[in-house]
This record gives sequence, C-alpha cells and structure tokens, in this order.
Amino acid sequence: MTETEVMRGRVLNGDPDGDIADGIVEFADGRVTWVGAASDYPRDAPQPTDDVIMPGLIDLHCHGGGGFDFPTADAEGARTAAAHHRRNGTTGLMGSLVSAQPDVLARQATMLADLVEDNTLLGVHLEGPFLNSARCGAQDPAAITDGDPELFNNLCETARGTVRAMTVAPETARFPELLAAMRTADVLPSLGHTDANAAITIDAIGAATSDGGAVTATHLFNGMPPLHHRSPGPVGACLAAAGRGDIVVELIADGVHLAPETVDLVFATVGPEQIALVSDAMAAAGMRDGDYQLGPLAVRVRDGVARLATDDGSPGAIAGGTSTLLEVVRWTVNEAKVPLAQAVSSATATPARVLGLADERGHIAVGSRADLLVTDHSLRPRRVLSAGKETR
Repeated sequence: MTETEVMRGRVLNGDPDGDIADGIVEFADGRVTWVGAASDYPRDAPQPTDDVIMPGLIDLHCHGGGGFDFPTADAEGARTAAAHHRRNGTTGLMGSLVSAQPDVLARQATMLADLVEDNTLLGVHLEGPFLNSARCGAQDPAAITDGDPELFNNLCETARGTVRAMTVAPETARFPELLAAMRTADVLPSLGHTDANAAITIDAIGAATSDGGAVTATHLFNGMPPLHHRSPGPVGACLAAAGRGDIVVELIADGVHLAPETVDLVFATVGPEQIALVSDAMAAAGMRDGDYQLGPLAVRVRDGVARLATDDGSPGAIAGGTSTLLEVVRWTVNEAKVPLAQAVSSATATPARVLGLADERGHIAVGSRADLLVTDHSLRPRRVLSAGKETR
C-alpha cells in the first residue's frame, strides 16, 4: 500500500504570487498528489503549524561547502560539499568549477560527472576559462584563455555530457563558434567575467537568444564594470534584456556581493521570473573563519567574508560566498525587503526553468517531484525532502 504524507503550513509553491497562508501539501511515491488551501482539502487535515513549506531550492552556481571545493576536491570531498547544501534545503545543485589548465578541468569534470550520474548534482558548471582576465575576480588569470570550441568540446566529452552551463565573456575570441558548440552540446550560456561594453553585450545576447534558448548572466554586477549612466556596460545591457524576458540574471544576495538596495532594484525592475538567486558558495560555507582554497588560489575567510589571501594582508578580491542558498533567500527577504514568495520563486522555479527542469522541479504542483523544504517562520530549515525522502 502506498504511504501518503500530508504537511500543513504556509505554502509557497514556486509561483511569485503563490502564497497560501494555511495550505496542505500531500505526496506519495516521491510525487506531489495534492496542494492547496487547507479549507479545500478533501480528507482529514492535520493540525495547523507554523511551518513554511516551499519547493527544494535549486542553486545554479556553487563551488563547494563543508570544507571542500569542487575545483580541488576528490569525490568524497565533493559529496561532503553537496551534502552540506542539501541539508540546508538545496535539493538541486550545480557543481561549479573555476578557470584552470585543461588537464585539471578535465580531471575535476570527470570526477563531478560521477556525482551527476548518481543524482548528487544536477550538472557541471564551467566558470571559465574563456573569460576576460581584466575582470577575473578570484579566478587565476594564468588559467584564462581565449575562446576555444575544440577545448570546450573535449571537456564536454570528458565529462560524459554532464556539463550543463558555462560562463563565458562575450568578447572572448571565437565567441560565435563557441556559442554554436554550446547549443549543440545543450549547455547553457552564461555571460560574465567580462569587460565588454553595452554594444558587445547586446550583440552577444542577441546571438545567444536567436534560437529561443535560455541564457543567463553570471552573478550580475560582480566580475564586470559598474553601471554608469553614460557607459551602461554589460550590467545595463543585461538588465534591459532581463526586463524584456530575454535572459535570466544571477544575483549573489548574501550581504557581501551586493547592497540590499541593489537587490531590491533588480527585483522591482525585472521581476523574480528573470532572476536566479545563487550562493556562489566556496569551501568555507558552513565552516569557521580560516584559510581555504578556491581552485589554485588561497582564500582567507574573516568574519564570514571570503577574499583572496594577499602577502601584505590587505583585502583581496571577494572569493565566492560562504552562505547557503537558503541563507541568501533569508537575506533577500529580511534585508532587501523582497516579498518571500518572490525570493523563493527566484531560488526554485526560475533556475528550474533555466535548466529545462520545470516539469519536475522548482514548484509544488500535482505530479511534480516531492522536493520539499520545510522551515520555521524565520526560514531556518526543519525538514528537507528529495523525491519525498528525508535528507536531513
């Protein structure tokens, strides 16, 4: 006999307007079988709770956690990193690598492919190496190289088709060829770590969206020139494109990478359907202050902020995040004052759509996977379920 579980609480179903103050979620065999207001539930309902029930979060951009980073970890360490985020509500996670020499990228992508194939990760995200060294941020400039479709194809083959996204600077060499190769391989193009002007970025967005496929901007504002009223650069071009519904922009809304007013501005102007909240987490997520690695580079974490270590002790470039995606959602709500349903949508439904997973994940609807995150009213995790099975 199929065992059915019924939850009751405030239900956020992944829709920006989907907020049921007193709702029911019923699931069995890993699938949602009923969702709606408790007053409409056709069977005996459980007692009301102060639980908040939402879809499992989906993080498009994550380099690690729990003391391990995907660019350098072995399989056991990578699983530890993924488990840290899963325990905290991220039921769908991309494993992000950074720019490195081809043999290193191939080795790490091959290792992560095993985790994709056993459903630990949703896919591999290559953040480089076809970036602009002038905007490398916490990436090794020595590992950044011109666009090379052959290298890209080799990496995809080595990773057995598990590469799902790649960050690329639109001004890199052979961008049109590289874009064509990404579309052939069903890899999501993400524009970032760029020094391009607005015109180049607009042309790149036009080329990338000409076939109707999804396109994102890697951590908008970070790793690119600032927005200026006479020189809008990639930020202005991406915001305009997102406002038209052409691309989705990533935001690292963790209190370090962006001001709360900036996050509020983007939500107010382009809307949650075109925003993917991401953690950009590195090894120190969930850990104490100390010394860590992000790929080949040394990182020092002080007061929860990760920066490249410097010889003279001066602050280096921000080197990823130390938050989980749920902490990003919480900050977005508490500090940027974004409505909770909108913040949840940008951490669930939007990234699911970008990855082509909207039929299965990112929302709570009859027939969808029972990937569920239950929190208290302060958005602290209480339960995490993947296909209906407890993961905490």
